[in-house]
Amino acid sequence: MRVSIHLLGRFAVSVDGRAIPGADWRRERAAALVKLLALRPAHRMHREQVMETFWPDADPEAAGGSLRKAVHFARRALGAHELIEIGNDIIALAPDAELDIDIENFEAAAKAALRGGDKSAFEHAADLYGGRLLPDDLFVEWLDTPRAQIQQRYSDLLRAGGLWQRLIALDPADEQAQCALMQAALDAGNRVEAIRQFNQLRDNLHAELGVGPSAATIALYEKALTLSGTETVSPSERIRTSLAWGLVHLQSGEFDRASEIARQTRDLALGADLPREVGEASALLGLASMMQARWPQLFRSEFIEWVRAKPAFVQHVFDGHLCLSEFCLCSAKGHAEVAGLAEELLAVAEDAESSAGRGLACLLLGEAALFSGELDKAEQFLTEAERLLLESDAVAGRVLAIERLAEIALERGQKWRASRLIQRGLTDAERSWLSPHLIMRMQALAVRTASTPKMVAEEILAGDRLLTPGACQPCSMALRTASAIALAEAGELEQVDRRLNDAERIAGMWQGGPWAAALWEARGVQRRAQDKEVRALAAFEEAAGRYEELGRPRDQARCLARMGGHG
Repeated sequence: MRVSIHLLGRFAVSVDGRAIPGADWRRERAAALVKLLALRPAHRMHREQVMETFWPDADPEAAGGSLRKAVHFARRALGAHELIEIGNDIIALAPDAELDIDIENFEAAAKAALRGGDKSAFEHAADLYGGRLLPDDLFVEWLDTPRAQIQQRYSDLLRAGGLWQRLIALDPADEQAQCALMQAALDAGNRVEAIRQFNQLRDNLHAELGVGPSAATIALYEKALTLSGTETVSPSERIRTSLAWGLVHLQSGEFDRASEIARQTRDLALGADLPREVGEASALLGLASMMQARWPQLFRSEFIEWVRAKPAFVQHVFDGHLCLSEFCLCSAKGHAEVAGLAEELLAVAEDAESSAGRGLACLLLGEAALFSGELDKAEQFLTEAERLLLESDAVAGRVLAIERLAEIALERGQKWRASRLIQRGLTDAERSWLSPHLIMRMQALAVRTASTPKMVAEEILAGDRLLTPGACQPCSMALRTASAIALAEAGELEQVDRRLNDAERIAGMWQGGPWAAALWEARGVQRRAQDKEVRALAAFEEAAGRYEELGRPRDQARCLARMGGHG
């Protein structure tokens, strides 16, 4: 008997050439047992180790019963009793069958290539890598170590073999790979390709605000720009170089120099009629001022200057400040301070007859009202903001207004309306250079809006695909906590801890905002699902207190309601 198992890129099993339908694995633990044994040395494991892996908090009798069920349904799916054998408390996968597992084939080929160093051997081994280990189980904790090991093995293989294109497909922000391809293009006299590689790297790094290429990479790009040829250096190419150097200074703590470069670059972008670059330079300027605790003053002066003097580019400048305004709104009592500023700016925008300015001011006022628990007032401001921002083609601001309107719909129990708003927001977000941030935020709402277990699972999976290594970490927080809460409420507890641990790590790096409160709330839902009611109540109480400190009464009330068992 021959059993073939695919674990890389997908989970699939065939027995003597007959593929087992996915529906036959509807018992999740049956599939998990096969996956676990397939990854173990010799494909066998002591029953107590299996029980500890899958049911660490269950008593031995309950865990033993669950294991017997998993074995029964795994045998049924495989179609042969002897493919899962138990003897002397050892559980073995297909001990008497010919077992072909893709991960073992890849590992053997990778080791051979790394020993021999032959180019064709590297390519052959890389061809056997079918994708990330069990990608539909990204947050199953026991898979963390083997997944990291196999991905590192693949990365080492590609790096040693100089398979740079494949390495970029694995990690688009890998600077060594991008630089190698840039250098190869320069060596071949292909200036256009070297520039394309730099722009690809820059865009991938830009998914996290304030991150850019290294000085060495920028130097290669500048070399490409000066390469002799018929093509002239375009304004956009020079501006991208300047922005990249500005980010280097920002990351080095040279905030005044970064601000100077940002202003100079924005003037160049304005003269060259490059709206996206105007926005990116504004974001660099805003980040530098945020690091120096000067952002509110800068934003006020920027707003007044641009709505009065340069109305055609107002929306693009505002795009650069949106993430920073969101950060300030979410700080302790920050929405009250931003509301005061927004009222002043609304008057300025009305006097200047600036639709974009009025739209942004209404957006900020609507968000402040939402956080303060005034839903009707928030809806009024946000509806007007969406209209004005549509009129001025301020895409990112409009998507944020739609996001907040969807939150209001959810607060009112109108999932159907929230779903329609989310779809509209996702469509619009694709048009913005801030799309990685906007789509991540919208997907968090999609998880909360899903109305059936199947839809919840699909939205969580769609969200997981957005959580790439270069994804904006602060923008991922709402998605991570929403997914953890949904899984805990569905009883899928094995995935929850890993998600919340990741979220706690990010919250520790980005102080401020509602994230600590949201994490306490999610932990409370998790503890309740684990039947640890005392710890659940303590977590909800902590979350309620933190929301109170932030001046967010509706969030506080929700946590207090959970304490009463009504969440």
